[in-house]
This record gives sequence, structure tokens and C-alpha cells, in this order.
Amino acid sequence: MSFSSLFESGARARNKSHFATIVALAKSNNIISPEETAVLQRLKSKLDISDSDYDVILKDPAAYPVTPPTDSEERIQWLHDLFKIVFADHNMDENEHKLLRRYATAIGYNDEDAAYLVQRSVEIFSGHLNLEDYRYLLNKDR
Repeated sequence: MSFSSLFESGARARNKSHFATIVALAKSNNIISPEETAVLQRLKSKLDISDSDYDVILKDPAAYPVTPPTDSEERIQWLHDLFKIVFADHNMDENEHKLLRRYATAIGYNDEDAAYLVQRSVEIFSGHLNLEDYRYLLNKDR
């Protein structure tokens, strides 16, 4: 097996792990809403999850251990993906909040950073921004 094949295998395993985490969040209230299904389908494609892997992961996401990303940019992307699935149905319950903190820690953030990032992300995704943050986001790429 070539070195590039090993890398692809590692990336593929991380993608499956990440997707399983997303599915676990979607299933945390025992129902996957149509909005969550749409997000899962988009992320399935983005993460190059096959139809057969999708079906297996959907049945038992806990069978895939969390394999943390290797860099901070990928870690932020994963956290963003997790929030997209949680807020797909425009609602976040307490169980999802606890899972997000646990997964933030599992993907490499310490407890303090995980708590801050989850709380800040909740504010952003729920639209509860103060005026200063709103201005910053509007003018960020100008």
C-alpha cells in the first residue's frame, strides 16, 4: 500500500467518524427531522460517504469512535458542521447542548475552550448577536 493510500484511508476514516458524530447529534432526540435529513445528505456528499456507509452509520453511529481532526482549521469546520445539524430544525435541546460540549472536547478542545466555543456558536446560530458582533460579521470580508 502506498503512502498516499494510507493518507486517504486515514482521511476517509476521519470523515466517517465525523459523519457518525453528526448522525448521533441528529438522532439525539430519537427522530431525524426532514431538515436534518437534508443536512445529512449534503454532508454525506461533502464528506464522500458512500450510500452503503451512510446506511450503516445511520443505524449505529456509536460504532464509530471520534477520530479528532489533525489541525485547528479542520476542527473549526467539524464544529461548524455539528452546529449545522443541531440547528437544522431551528431548535437545540439540552441533550444536544451536552453532546456538543462533549464532542468539542473529543475533537481536541480543552473543557474551557469547548464551553466557550459552544456557547458562542449557540449565540451565532440562534441569531442572538449583539450589535458589535453583527457589525463585525457584516464587514468581515470587506
